[in-house]
Amino acid sequence: MFTITMIILLLTCVTSFIAFSNESITNELIFYPTAVSNHNQWYRFITCGFIHADIMHLAFNMYTFYLFGNLVERAFSNIFGDAGKALYIILYIASLVVCLLPTYFKHKDNYHYRSLGASGAVSAVIFVGIFLYPTMGLGIFPIPVNIPAFIFGPIYLAISAYLAKKGHGNINHSAHIWGALFGIVFLLITSQFLSAFRPIENFISEVSGYLR
Repeated sequence: MFTITMIILLLTCVTSFIAFSNESITNELIFYPTAVSNHNQWYRFITCGFIHADIMHLAFNMYTFYLFGNLVERAFSNIFGDAGKALYIILYIASLVVCLLPTYFKHKDNYHYRSLGASGAVSAVIFVGIFLYPTMGLGIFPIPVNIPAFIFGPIYLAISAYLAKKGHGNINHSAHIWGALFGIVFLLITSQFLSAFRPIENFISEVSGYLR
């Protein structure tokens, strides 16, 4: 039986591989702020998350998404019951949009700016996983040992903020940050109104127990 995570992963891989050899598809799906502001092509907020720059970009995003996606998808089913899968899909799609809003407002008149990849949505899923399981061990290069997720998260955000400020390279670090923050906010709001689970209390309890 295919999980939602596997369906998204396979759809992203298929679309990315097709776009690798078809530049016109990439141009049609990529996030291009001026096409949004001048031609109302709002769909690009979502479609850009299903194409990638190259094999390594795709492999890194989808491997990370596979690891955290399955974890979060199961957790959503436990927390929200029958609504869990629908909320998981909403989390992923909404994070594709929200993570690019700051980028859009910054570059809406920049005809040279383009962005693609699922990194913002993957960051949202990662940080939901971190908030739900703050003591799980995660690796970060070049540290040779795993560190607790509640320490990994702030380091990841700090590095992303630094790189976003530097502005070097072709990676949209801003999308990583806003995707991560949106994932946490989404979890807090949906849990508050749609379940008895309280993520903040759970986070504090897990971290406190780890530090004892």
